[in-house]
Amino acid sequence: MVVPSVTSSLKKYKGKWGRPEVTHLLKRTMFGAKKEDIDYFASRSLRHTIRQLLNTEEPIPAPPVNNYNDDKYTDEEIQPGVTWITAAKYSGMNGGRRRNSLKAWWTGCMLNQQRTLREKMVLFWHNHFATETNSVDNPTMIYKHNVVLRQYALGNFKTMVRAITVDAAMLKYLNGNANTKKAPDENYGRELQELFTVGKGPGSHYTEADVKAAARVLTGFRIENKSLPDVHGLFDAGRHDETDKQFSAFYNNQVIKGRKGKEGEMELDDLLDLIFQQPEAARFICRKLYRFFVYHQIDDATEKTIIEPLAHTFRQNNYEIKPVLEKLFISRHFFDMGNRGGIIKSPVDFAVGLCREYSIPFPAEDSYVDQYGFWLNIQQTASQMQQNIGDPPNVAGWPAYYQEPMYDKSWISSDTLPKRTAFTDRMVNNGFVRNGKKILIDPVVFAKQLSAPGDPNNLIDELAALLYAVELPAEEKQYMKTGILLQGLQGMASDHYWTDAWQKLQDKPDDSANTKNVTNKLKNLLKYMMSLPQYQLM
Repeated sequence: MVVPSVTSSLKKYKGKWGRPEVTHLLKRTMFGAKKEDIDYFASRSLRHTIRQLLNTEEPIPAPPVNNYNDDKYTDEEIQPGVTWITAAKYSGMNGGRRRNSLKAWWTGCMLNQQRTLREKMVLFWHNHFATETNSVDNPTMIYKHNVVLRQYALGNFKTMVRAITVDAAMLKYLNGNANTKKAPDENYGRELQELFTVGKGPGSHYTEADVKAAARVLTGFRIENKSLPDVHGLFDAGRHDETDKQFSAFYNNQVIKGRKGKEGEMELDDLLDLIFQQPEAARFICRKLYRFFVYHQIDDATEKTIIEPLAHTFRQNNYEIKPVLEKLFISRHFFDMGNRGGIIKSPVDFAVGLCREYSIPFPAEDSYVDQYGFWLNIQQTASQMQQNIGDPPNVAGWPAYYQEPMYDKSWISSDTLPKRTAFTDRMVNNGFVRNGKKILIDPVVFAKQLSAPGDPNNLIDELAALLYAVELPAEEKQYMKTGILLQGLQGMASDHYWTDAWQKLQDKPDDSANTKNVTNKLKNLLKYMMSLPQYQLM
């Protein structure tokens, strides 16, 4: 087998812009590549496509609602179907229910995403600025944190770091609210450098003294929670260390002058200026973006010809995120054959992407209890495969995004792979059922959107192009035809058998025997296709 080579170049891609290229771009930048989205962007230019994907004018989705009243609990403050983010009361009874409501809502945002990169970036930043709902506990704070990720998803990274630093959920999660001049807490000061900005790469040489100095700079922030809907981070001058803070040679031996009173909050900006003067901050974020969108391995050539130029673009644009992503997504390197199908789908990509690619209909807003219930089914499916949004395993996020040498291979194990196949089988067979409603794949409806579903060769070719990010061997397609679509025929199996059966389904849909036969063969075909290793890749 010949492994496609990879061009280490950020020069603009000027090759073919067809369905395979659109599919590759969409599988990486959205959750799954829907046929209607592929059709839409294939009729436009690459530049137009990138511009639309990077659109930042998309409004924040309507907030999560009370879908959680049951026989054990009724929320007397928040009416059914009304958002709970305005609630003044928070308790053990409603807290867990609201956190589940938020996870369902967030999954719904992914399932219903517009043709933009925002939802993928919200997940990227959630993994980068990891918090855990079980630790933060307060659902209103968790929701507001999610909104911060959305607001800055494609904005200015430096501004985002500041907003995250004073965000109530992050103050709670990394003890920023307990960081005072009498008892400095180093937790956030450490993670700000190690995980959020300059990282632990070869060019990062901050010291323990820098961690301690940063902690002292950050003293004084606390959570204002007298009024639950208005819970937020604020600066309390009485808790702030007003002395000077000395930093190491890595930060050019700079000193952040201590400030008194309310001006003490300005030391945070001094600290961020100091951190973002370091070229390593841009390199670190560009490496994370590269691993998320392109490939886990960054060798010396990639570091020199891809990461360094991206980091230069990042710094030149004052840490604006969009110019970096535009340069990456429009490059020859991104579209190289060697970079296609090179990432194992995360559980969220796998579960949400399946629902989107098959255009599975969910209940409408007027059936919000069932709607949220099905959204939660998809969220919990991904969670069982080891990606529980809202609750990554620790402050570093999910190991698949950073832990060498495994990286994304760690998504697949003897535990998680059977769960993936069980999910795809379930979505073809019976789906999920609630109150007489179902979410599942309708194989006949899905096949009807293809150009010639009555031609078994064309049917398999088009399905493979939609479901896979890599080419399928000819012998595999032949097996799908003879071993599944034409299986069970008397004598010589030939293509016209399937063509006749499909045509009969259109002409005589009330012929139950033929309808059942065609439907079952399509079900078997889809289950087989999704059980292959190629379906795990994007």
